Amino acid sequence: MSSTHDDRDDLFDRDDFDGPDDGALAADEAAPTGRRRSRRRKGLCCGLSAVLILALVAAAVVGGYFFSLNDKYQKNVDFVTLDKKDREAQGKGTNILLLGSDKRSGEEAKTVTGQRSDVMMLVHIDADNKHAYVLSFPRDLYIDIPGHGKDRINSALAYGGVPLATQTVEKYVGTKIDHVALVDFDGIKKIVDTLGGVDVKVSRSFEGDGIQFTQGTQHMDGETALTFVRQRKQLPGGDFDRNANQRALLSALVGKILSGDTLSDPNKIQQLAGDITPYMTVDDGLTGTKVAQLGLANRGLRSEDITYGSMPHGDPTTTSGGASVVATDDAGMEKFRTALKEDRLDEWAKENL
Repeated sequence: MSSTHDDRDDLFDRDDFDGPDDGALAADEAAPTGRRRSRRRKGLCCGLSAVLILALVAAAVVGGYFFSLNDKYQKNVDFVTLDKKDREAQGKGTNILLLGSDKRSGEEAKTVTGQRSDVMMLVHIDADNKHAYVLSFPRDLYIDIPGHGKDRINSALAYGGVPLATQTVEKYVGTKIDHVALVDFDGIKKIVDTLGGVDVKVSRSFEGDGIQFTQGTQHMDGETALTFVRQRKQLPGGDFDRNANQRALLSALVGKILSGDTLSDPNKIQQLAGDITPYMTVDDGLTGTKVAQLGLANRGLRSEDITYGSMPHGDPTTTSGGASVVATDDAGMEKFRTALKEDRLDEWAKENL
């Protein structure tokens, strides 16, 4: 069952934060407005911005208006409990699984059948909180789904909702996933429109659903952005190019959320949180208080401290039954698993991204 919100009392209580973070928050609140705005513009939880709402809450923490946001977060977001059995060992740093789908709501997010995740990304934040990595999984990656044999990785959500999708990724990367967030695409559409659109870097020109995308920077509203990240058949790299477009939109959203115009406007952040939270499902450990703690711990991260890329994978192939899938790169994954567990993705990224 999804956890209910009424029995939660974990508001952003200052007593829940560690000493060093308390001091930083107090110093920020006491600073002159100009300096406070400068600090917000430079930092905040960029790695968690991959989950969007986490960036908004982190911004609210530093800005000093997080109490009302916490109430909205706790009431609007759906919580699910992950299976605590057979978990992988905890590695260094923080790992967050980001899922995107066309449909999600409450209990359906846990037990839904027939719903596959069109977006699967692993967000890793280094233990020193100085860098974050956002890495896409090809949705047709052919791997073991616990209890269901080999199948495309995005089928895990259909077989067992968020818990099984999390377990599948955890087994595949060999390290515990600390938190997971599922975001409905309608929520992404709303947040793009609330931001007044975003400027996205388009890597190649193509047309999709009657919309022309031109190589270079293109301003997109919510509907255009969704069309952009859904297209694959007219792209030479298929799903690989679609993953790159999804990362391009995510990068644009991160930049817009962390812009001075957004972070200096409490009403805008309130509106953004109201737009996205009804479309989110997260693990029950990712409470408002936990988001605030993560936000404070990562407040020094900047947009340029985020590295975007793809997980190791092989070439498109077919199964014995004739299904089109993406092969794994076993040697590449072994190197990645070691780097992830030991918090050395900086070294891995230099050689592979």
